[in-house]
Amino acid sequence: MSKLLTNEDWDVLLRRMKQGRCTPFLGAGASYGVLPLGGDIAKQWAEKYEYPMEDRSNLIAVSQFLALKYSDSVFPKDLIVEMFEGAGEPDFNDPTEPHRVLANVNLPVYVTTNYDDFMVKALTRHHRQPNRILCQWNRAVKDYVRDNPTILEEDPTYKPTVANPVVFHLHGAVPVADSLVLTEDDYMDFLVNISADPNLIPAPIARALTGSSLLSIGYRITDWNFRVLLRSFDRLAESSVSRLNVAVMRAPSGADEVKEKTQDYLTKYYENIDVRVYWGTARDFVKELWERWQQAGYAN
Repeated sequence: MSKLLTNEDWDVLLRRMKQGRCTPFLGAGASYGVLPLGGDIAKQWAEKYEYPMEDRSNLIAVSQFLALKYSDSVFPKDLIVEMFEGAGEPDFNDPTEPHRVLANVNLPVYVTTNYDDFMVKALTRHHRQPNRILCQWNRAVKDYVRDNPTILEEDPTYKPTVANPVVFHLHGAVPVADSLVLTEDDYMDFLVNISADPNLIPAPIARALTGSSLLSIGYRITDWNFRVLLRSFDRLAESSVSRLNVAVMRAPSGADEVKEKTQDYLTKYYENIDVRVYWGTARDFVKELWERWQQAGYAN
């Protein structure tokens, strides 16, 4: 099986974090154990609402089905809001809780496609004052932000800092149902609008995505939207400078021979787009990260 990050990779990553030049990019796996994964939600809905297709673990497809069945594009989003608002929150006292560890390494920008507010809560518990910002990918979000201006609207010169970091929700956030990128139509509109208007990624976020090392945590290796986003961020970059980027992913399942071949292929795939893969869970990664962070003498 392919190796994990080398000591040299870790040295670079830790140094970038200490310099504030690393941007965490969080997916659903970062909240696993508190919130269900998309595949589990899809299966539950597929059973309850009689989804007729075979891809019953595909949340995007099942959500599209519900939107069409009820002739209401917000219906599946309302279900997500109800589910998330009724859920608990992570144990932030757990030293291996991913949001806690990422808050402890003191970075200025955090990007997420998750709908939850766990990163904001972790930062607040760490005595920082985070600013939660939604990507204004559709008219409904623009209207919401107009009525609820963020720090970027109030102060166009604002730059994220360790004391006042940004948590940027690329795919929306609970409880703003209209902000959620969930159905097939949502993803198509989101990608088209982002491509047509690069300003939908605010300048401080764009700089963080293209001028620092990207640390992706909590995505499945099969997430096509993850691959599209990586390509999109690469196109945002105006510099050809090569930087270490890391993706934390669960190892493939199946027979050992199949797992090895799959993992080797995917390792090469991501290395081809300048991404090193750490094969493990989000908790595996942050546990090792925090141990190395302390060993390097970076912990406050």
